[in-house]
Amino acid sequence: MCGIVGAIAQREVGQILLEGIKRLEYRGYDSAGIATIDAQNQLHRLRAAGKVQQLCDLYKTQPLTGMIGISHTRWATHGKPCETNAHPHQSNNEIALVHNGIIENYKPLRDELKKAGYTFASDTDTETIAHLVHHELQQTSDFLKAIQSVSSKLKGTYALAIISTKHPDCIAVVRLGSPLVIGLGIGENFIASDSLALLPVTNRFIYLEEGDVAGIYRDRVIIYDKNSRPVDREIHTTDTSIEAVNKSSYRHFMLKEIFEQAEVVEASLENRITSDKVLAASFGIQAPKLFEQTKRIQIVACGSSYHAGLVARHWFEEYAGIPCDVDIASEFRYRKKIIEPNTLFVTISQSGETADTLAALRQAKELGYLSTLTICNVPESSLVRESELIFITRAGKEIGVASTKAFTAQLIGLLMLVLVFSERHQSAKEQQRFLQLLKSLPQLIRKALTLSPQIKTLAETFMHKDHALFLGRGSEYPIACEGALKLKEISYIHAEAYPAGELKHGPLALIDEEMPVIAVAPNNHLLEKLKSNLKEVQARGGQLIIFSDSASGIEKEEQITNIEMPAVDKMIAPIIYTIPLQLLSYYVALLKGTDVDQPRNLAKSVTVE
Repeated sequence: MCGIVGAIAQREVGQILLEGIKRLEYRGYDSAGIATIDAQNQLHRLRAAGKVQQLCDLYKTQPLTGMIGISHTRWATHGKPCETNAHPHQSNNEIALVHNGIIENYKPLRDELKKAGYTFASDTDTETIAHLVHHELQQTSDFLKAIQSVSSKLKGTYALAIISTKHPDCIAVVRLGSPLVIGLGIGENFIASDSLALLPVTNRFIYLEEGDVAGIYRDRVIIYDKNSRPVDREIHTTDTSIEAVNKSSYRHFMLKEIFEQAEVVEASLENRITSDKVLAASFGIQAPKLFEQTKRIQIVACGSSYHAGLVARHWFEEYAGIPCDVDIASEFRYRKKIIEPNTLFVTISQSGETADTLAALRQAKELGYLSTLTICNVPESSLVRESELIFITRAGKEIGVASTKAFTAQLIGLLMLVLVFSERHQSAKEQQRFLQLLKSLPQLIRKALTLSPQIKTLAETFMHKDHALFLGRGSEYPIACEGALKLKEISYIHAEAYPAGELKHGPLALIDEEMPVIAVAPNNHLLEKLKSNLKEVQARGGQLIIFSDSASGIEKEEQITNIEMPAVDKMIAPIIYTIPLQLLSYYVALLKGTDVDQPRNLAKSVTVE
């Protein structure tokens, strides 16, 4: 949820820290801060409410010196967004600490520390850890042992980076439930929540594992595992360039990422399909054997990933003949479950660090599922490391908080999984047809993107609207849900989605001439049913915006705006029809003047429950 960057070098690190958290601002942007230790071993701190730019502006007038430091960009969990609650937090001008995650037992710890004479300046759980570290260092001079002791007292999920004036040659870090990566340089080393932040200074990384405690020095890195044993972790070299995470000529990352989707699909298919089938081994070496035993699918996800799972349920049951259940991760964890034999447990996540989904996976591994599979965009993430089977979506870095290309890549991965299972349910001829549909997707996506100017004009309809209703049927209902989510996320218009057949069970009461109703209406077996539902909207004076192809037979009328889509098979229609809804949300947000890439109150990687 929050972004952490740290550096220890033989040069001033202030600008490195600021540039790093700028690149991590997608993880949180309600406040930011930086702390360094100077040549006289004095601790200095600078914090600002608002986005990282506010901190950068302040830094120009109040620069900090030092060759060791930590920085942070925050997404608030405990305490309102303000300078007082911004990280880094300090203790006795000796300790500075930044934190990503939540400490569940901070209140009793806080009470104990108050009794020990510590005073608190913030409303956060993080300040408790800073004082706890200071208190522990009164008992031992060993920095890492003190951090290990502190970690043993904390309950929750967290990544921590700590500097101390008593140990000015080391950044101590802990990783438990929140991602943390070490960047390796020459005579300098770095830490961050995401390797993206460190690409300008290194391409060599160590990904810490659960429970790791590490000391980061200029010339070495020392790592202890969760059992306090010294360990060596593999060094990874990335080919990702810094240019890959720039906006290029696009105004926003979101628009750039929408227009990258055809290439994302091509990358996702590369080396994973042959002339006649999808390779089951694309999901892992053991996948072919495990898939033969699979009788049922359980999908667990959150947000857009959950919507992708809902689409997949239709695909699994229609094309593969295999039962599929889909749950929101935060709900799945807390309900009684009946697990059918030979059920494959599937998690979906862009970041691979989504707290609820990760917790559901860990729970599932104790419950007797046949195996676990994750569909994820980040190869080094916790979900990938902890799942038995893996499908990496190859969407590349997605910076915009509202997921676009990562969502489409998830749908591609799920459809490929469905086609693997459909081999035992469909004829060879039908399998070949499915494969051709898969291969046709990049060109169809490019065709859908040509609607951009038309949708930009349509967006003006929403300029003074406060509410919108999205409708779909069958596998298009989850796409309606995704369209509503995108619109509310970045334009702040209240939007919700309904199965069109449910109109008469409540939503019709909302329909009037001020309520735009957006219908996802491909030419499939449910089209005539959907048309009847749309007549109900017309009869109440509703303003209809319909996405459909020319063969749908939807007549042009005064109350109807019809956006003509490419003609597509019903199997791949959900993927193609999500494109114009992404564009619609983008252009509406642009007209509303909201922050498209960093909408209020949201963050990209949700690493707290």
